[in-house]
Amino acid sequence: MIKKEDHPAIVVGIMATLAGIGIARFAYTPLLPELVQQGWFSGGQAAYLGAANLLGYLIGALSAFRLSESFDPSSVIRLCLVSICLSFIFCAQPNSFEWFFIWRFIAGIAGAILMVVGPAEALACTPLSRRTSVGTLVFIGIGLGAVISAITVPLLLQINLFITWISLGGIIIFIGILCHFALKKLPNKAFQKEVTSEQTTDNHKTKTIVFLLVAAYALDAVGFIPHTVFWADYLARELGLGINIASTQWLVFGIGAMLGPIFVGITAHKVGLSYALLIAFLFKAVAVFLPTLSDSLIILTISSFIVGALVPGVVALASGRIAELVGARKHKQFWGLATATFAIAQAISGYGMSLIYNLWESYIYLFYIGSTAIVCGFFLLFIGEIVIATNKSKQNKSTTLNEMKL
Repeated sequence: MIKKEDHPAIVVGIMATLAGIGIARFAYTPLLPELVQQGWFSGGQAAYLGAANLLGYLIGALSAFRLSESFDPSSVIRLCLVSICLSFIFCAQPNSFEWFFIWRFIAGIAGAILMVVGPAEALACTPLSRRTSVGTLVFIGIGLGAVISAITVPLLLQINLFITWISLGGIIIFIGILCHFALKKLPNKAFQKEVTSEQTTDNHKTKTIVFLLVAAYALDAVGFIPHTVFWADYLARELGLGINIASTQWLVFGIGAMLGPIFVGITAHKVGLSYALLIAFLFKAVAVFLPTLSDSLIILTISSFIVGALVPGVVALASGRIAELVGARKHKQFWGLATATFAIAQAISGYGMSLIYNLWESYIYLFYIGSTAIVCGFFLLFIGEIVIATNKSKQNKSTTLNEMKL
């Protein structure tokens, strides 16, 4: 049950994920076809600019843990928000491909750091009994950003691209103000001195499970690229549905992403984080595959909603599962590792899928690749559950034998 003292932590987490992914990345998706149509960049260049953000995300994820350990985490969060704001403002006018590449790259770095440090700070300030609830809620920001971008970007584009970029920078300023005051109200982390029943990373079996989870999470990164980077352009240009329908589908994606953390939170409370994660991977694999079966608007809408819900849903469950396995103290370190691995996978797949699109001039193949990757991730998680079950069985047998000896 959420309590009043959890509100600052939730606000910090939501603002971090809202700015880091929800706006810094997802606002670019509905912008991409317009940049091509207005002649700022070619389709291939626009796709590579999306991949530049993924490359920056990789660098940010790799450096997030050390930065937050070397400097005050609150200051790191504020600096990242400023960087994202500037990345929008400095792209408001037509400029060279290299200029845009640099600022999309910077936005990616800042976004990854926010995704690691923001939720980690929120969890570190939350008692163990309420960590699952808070840990899932902070990722609502991802979906909120997708909704904001889906609603505001098409409206702003009716004016011009300059106003759109500047307005997105203004939204980040507002987010930064809310986050600044919430950071000031964060409670102390003294609760970490309490004794918990969490497993420690000294256990070899636990490390194995964590690394299997991290590998599965990386495969999820491959699977979500088609929808989070290329979806709007696929709908608008390849299927010929136009920017309005593409924007509507992106809104459906965003609504799903807003509700996703709530759905997975309820599921996790009923069946546990580990089984909820397995269910999420299975549903997501099917949803990513759906566009290959039909271009019916109903099928596309179902795909938009489910993938949208499970983008932040899988992130929330993976983060919560890692915290469950290693504890809050080591969560930031291992969540940073997971985010970095995720970033490596999405950077490679982002550039790889851009190359595939340039070679075959179709996005449809990307959905085959994405769904296959998520299925592979599902099996890695399943293997992890087998390891846990085997370990528990051995422990129970050992306990029974000891009791018989006594």
